[in-house]
Amino acid sequence: MIRKSPRRVEENSTLPGLYSRIDGSRALVRLIASWISQGLEFAFLNILAVTLLWAPQLASQEAQSAKPAGAILRGTVHDRSGKLMGDVRVVLREESSGASRETSSDSAGGFTFTGVAMGAFTLAADSGRLRSVVVSRIVSAAGEQPAIDLILDASSGQTSGSAPEDADHAMQFADRPGFTIASVIDWTAAGGHGSDANLRASEALTQEALKLGPEDTKPGAVEPPVAMNGAKDSESTLRAAIEKNPKDFAANHRLGLFYLQAHRYQDAVHSLQAAYQVNPAGFDNEYYLARALQMAGDAVQARNHVRLLLALRQTADLHRIEGELDEELDDPLSAVHEFQEAASEDPIEENYFAWGSELLIHGAIPQAKEVFNEGARLYPQSARMLAARGAALFAGNHYDEAALDLCKASDLSPEIVEPYLSIGKIEIAAPSPLPCVLEKLTRFEKLQPQNPLANYYYAMALWKQQGQVTDVQTMERVKDLLTQAVILDPKCADANLELGILNANQKQWEQAISHYLSAIQANPKLNEAHYRLGVAYMRTDQNAKAQEQFQLHTAIARELASEAEQQRKEVKQFVVALPEQADKNQTP
Repeated sequence: MIRKSPRRVEENSTLPGLYSRIDGSRALVRLIASWISQGLEFAFLNILAVTLLWAPQLASQEAQSAKPAGAILRGTVHDRSGKLMGDVRVVLREESSGASRETSSDSAGGFTFTGVAMGAFTLAADSGRLRSVVVSRIVSAAGEQPAIDLILDASSGQTSGSAPEDADHAMQFADRPGFTIASVIDWTAAGGHGSDANLRASEALTQEALKLGPEDTKPGAVEPPVAMNGAKDSESTLRAAIEKNPKDFAANHRLGLFYLQAHRYQDAVHSLQAAYQVNPAGFDNEYYLARALQMAGDAVQARNHVRLLLALRQTADLHRIEGELDEELDDPLSAVHEFQEAASEDPIEENYFAWGSELLIHGAIPQAKEVFNEGARLYPQSARMLAARGAALFAGNHYDEAALDLCKASDLSPEIVEPYLSIGKIEIAAPSPLPCVLEKLTRFEKLQPQNPLANYYYAMALWKQQGQVTDVQTMERVKDLLTQAVILDPKCADANLELGILNANQKQWEQAISHYLSAIQANPKLNEAHYRLGVAYMRTDQNAKAQEQFQLHTAIARELASEAEQQRKEVKQFVVALPEQADKNQTP
């Protein structure tokens, strides 16, 4: 792309004033000429008088015409060493309208924006490899503004855990996504959910994705909710200090941090509350108190404290915490707005994941995919971002793409179980075999041969890949894997069900009945097992038992459908307003 020159013809802005001065001068010349024709002396005196009379007016008119229509912003771009940087893109963005303008720094590192409207704006510089922090300013008067220095740095404007590239783009995306969450409705009014089997699979994928923690969290580890500082004293030492002076703020605060780090949340609440009573203005103490209340299960009090903190200081961390508490208190509409605000203020991986997950849980599938797309672009090494996007893609019936995302997630974190479980679920639910699935589930079984689900899902992928072709050796391998899954976990109902189906396909009805009964014993509500058991009883002339199983199948199907509908009613669906819809609603 050929970049336009930053130099602009600013003189054009003065042309109207120039023309008015020319018109005034012509009138003056005609007047002076008429006086000269009447006599030199008379003319000289009148010319002198008119000059004295018109001079201030002309000077004022010239000064007024040269005055800019808005503010002028000037500044320089340089690197951390102080070297001035030319040909660097500088973007000015008006906060009120979201409109942006750009120019480039000249050879001396300078840049200029003229005609800037009153109000708040941001400035940022970007050379492609380096970028500056996003600088906020407010223009309250026309004319020249204080100079602005923009310093290029490879890590400027980023926080811990943020992406090394495109942080300002992420902020713009988070500020102005292509949708708005307008309201919530009951699940039953939303419609368009697809088959019940796929819906259950989609819900399971979402839950698996949400189990994945940040990339620096070890699988299964329980990390403290916040980073603790100063909690190095022993419990006995801290308690002794409090017994000596129960109103010692520092001692109560440190003891609260000690308990919080030890995951003793109720004890942490007690100590931090005591410190809060001594000094309610302690921001850090109230923050930790809110986190302790959250972890102890008191969401109402935790949210009250978070809102007090937000009134003092707007931070992305606080917005995300309030979003978590809003969701817990059944206020998803407030929650999604808080998560969006958190991602807008600080586009780190955790904030994007929280925002996208909230959209996904409440059925805003295309919008969740949009957020996860941006999150995956900024954090391509995030396994949980890819797994969550895979869940969104599956919910939107994009099975192949979902499989590819989940396969990538398993490659990034081969030791983590959840991506493999999701891969197995989508392979079973999808109408046809999916790309990359068999390879990843083969690895899963090799990495965790003692995991019954690794054996089960690998067996199911092998079986599905067979299609209509029956390979005896492969089917024996499938049977061995399913048998191993049952040995490792006799309560693995799905593996017992599939072994029964294998036996039934070979007309081995007694063995099939045995496996179906084992599956039902492990999971009495595994409805397919009841139906297939009824069929097996019919094939062995046990008609009374068959009718009993068919009746159970019908009753359980109704019960499961009712339970699922009730559970989904409790999960409110988001109503999404697209930009064109919002415009129509605002049209009188």
